[in-house]
Amino acid sequence: MLYPMQIAPIVLFSYNRPWHLAQTVEALRQNELADLSDLIIYSDGPKNSDDLLKVEEVRKYIRTIEGFKSIKIINREKNYGLATSIISGVSETIDHYGRIIVLEDDLVTAPYFLRYLNDGLNYYENEDKVISIVGYIYPVEGLPETFFIRGTDCLGWGTWKRGWDLFEADGEKLLSELKKHKLTKQFDYNGAYPYTKMLGDQIQGKISSWAIRWHASGFVKGLLTLFPGRSLVMHIGGDGSGTNCQVTDHLDVQLSNSPVPIGDIPVLEHEGARKKIQRYMLSLRLPFIIRLKLFLKRVIKRVLLGKAKE
Repeated sequence: MLYPMQIAPIVLFSYNRPWHLAQTVEALRQNELADLSDLIIYSDGPKNSDDLLKVEEVRKYIRTIEGFKSIKIINREKNYGLATSIISGVSETIDHYGRIIVLEDDLVTAPYFLRYLNDGLNYYENEDKVISIVGYIYPVEGLPETFFIRGTDCLGWGTWKRGWDLFEADGEKLLSELKKHKLTKQFDYNGAYPYTKMLGDQIQGKISSWAIRWHASGFVKGLLTLFPGRSLVMHIGGDGSGTNCQVTDHLDVQLSNSPVPIGDIPVLEHEGARKKIQRYMLSLRLPFIIRLKLFLKRVIKRVLLGKAKE
């Protein structure tokens, strides 16, 4: 990029999954710019005696981490829970640094993830229409290199203080705004994904999700998030090990093996990309055997393309 590079601190939230955390850290350590990045790790306290040994194992591993400009460890004495831990940790860090890159302990990144996030945070720093930069994208083909979608996302993301200051913790206020402005259908990708129901479940205490409130906070204000056309983040928590995570392969992707450049694109939601994502979300409703056939078709296509390049 042509502007002076400012490197955002990385905040990593962990709990009781030492194996997942090790995969996340090792991939992150292999990133370009890792050695120039401050890493801040929040280790949540155990909920009960059953989790105590796993939390202690996580903290033992954290003390061995190397490869970053600096490493700061914050061990919670009590259990905050995922939502409170992330909301408070992001707020504490961004108040000090002014910008942030956020990861959870089940996200494996491509080597160019930090480059893309930092480029995006620098490029769009003064663009008030942009609320965040995200490194994950669904396994959707034919997307542009980068594009904007209304709202936010939670799988490997970054923002500025001006963005996080717009986070609304009160789910009822957000739902009221969505209904008032008749946005629930658009919020749900025209019925393809039940985001409104998720927000309602959060309000009722059925789930404890910070992410649905973060997404809604950006969406009701008409703000945009920059996405890559090729995913720089892979979610490995679909084994049922995480909070609010069921066993699923819906988020499985192939990580990009090349950089995703930040370019001069219109600061508008990309309707074509939105429609492709909507079709992917609708496909998740298909019976398992059909989804399996579609998945195998994608895998075979990738293999054939790989052989053709050899």
